[in-house]
Amino acid sequence: MKPLTIRIAGGSLAGLFTAILLQEDGHDVRLYERSSSGLAGRGAGLVPQQELFEVLGQIGCEDVAHVGVVAKERIYLDAGGRVAQRQNTPQMQVSWDYLFERVSSRLLADTYRLGHHVNAVREGPEGVILSFADGTDERADLVIGADGLGSAVRGAVNRRSENAYAGYVAWRGLIPETKLPADAALLLDRFAFYIAPGVHVLGYLVPGPRGETRQGQRRYNWVWYRPTAADELARTFTGRDGRLFQHSLPRGELSEYRRKQLREDAFSLLPPQLALAVVAEETPSIQGIFDYEAEQVVSQRIALVGDAAFVVRPHTAMGVSKAAGDAMALRDALRQTEDLPGALSHYQRARLPVGRSIAAYGRRLAETAM
Repeated sequence: MKPLTIRIAGGSLAGLFTAILLQEDGHDVRLYERSSSGLAGRGAGLVPQQELFEVLGQIGCEDVAHVGVVAKERIYLDAGGRVAQRQNTPQMQVSWDYLFERVSSRLLADTYRLGHHVNAVREGPEGVILSFADGTDERADLVIGADGLGSAVRGAVNRRSENAYAGYVAWRGLIPETKLPADAALLLDRFAFYIAPGVHVLGYLVPGPRGETRQGQRRYNWVWYRPTAADELARTFTGRDGRLFQHSLPRGELSEYRRKQLREDAFSLLPPQLALAVVAEETPSIQGIFDYEAEQVVSQRIALVGDAAFVVRPHTAMGVSKAAGDAMALRDALRQTEDLPGALSHYQRARLPVGRSIAAYGRRLAETAM
């Protein structure tokens, strides 16, 4: 396809993968991120899947795929902290922030624009108009919605754009491994779980913020899924100064009173090793768990990738890899024809079934975990 003017809403990994691949094909690409401070340092750990390895190879970041920490086994703890089950299933965990830093470095200069909140798009026969929160507009041949859970772009493609709350949230922590007490040493170099009625918590090591993998330089990542009533979400996502966040509570926003409650709950509900890991985190965050499935992922001049198209449960460990697959499939579709609507239709046929399948898989996993 001849070079297009392409604008991407959303500067996380889905947007980055897409922008880099399309730049390499000669398109005029610009990526807009609503945050004025950027996304570096916001992630935690993730388990890479095949499509992530593939996209890293295609954008010249092959080495990033090998910067990880290997958990030598999976263990399932009982309430007293004893190992109730072992599985000899080694796997590697990588650092989201190191991955983000390395991938973003592959963008051409002046491509990534912070503090630009796309709040609407309007499609016409000559192109797409992006409207920004500051009142300015911009035209593009193709707009890609990579703006995640709170996507403003998906509403231009689908009649329904609201997320559905899944009934629980994920409390998250990421601490230097040196902050883990000696009594929690069992957790190191293992992927640890504790699952009981209404309780699902897991933890594993990830590299340090600069990709450090030596002992003592790594970080421990834990996730505690907790049932939370829908009418409690507003309180759950209210920060220490009364600010209400829409889908999550960022690090540093939890009040000391609520952190004290979290510590008490950890020692009463979790195995002691995992409780110690939870308590060691001074600034935990909270992620709301939501579902969204797009009826369509394209129109004539708009395409959705990543969470803007399908929000999949974190139990799948496939969110980033799905975004990578979306980016590669969109690039391939645009290569195959000079007809933009036809190319986008090809992309939809390829990825709509994949998104639906992963979303359904996540819901099945949640039924057994929560």
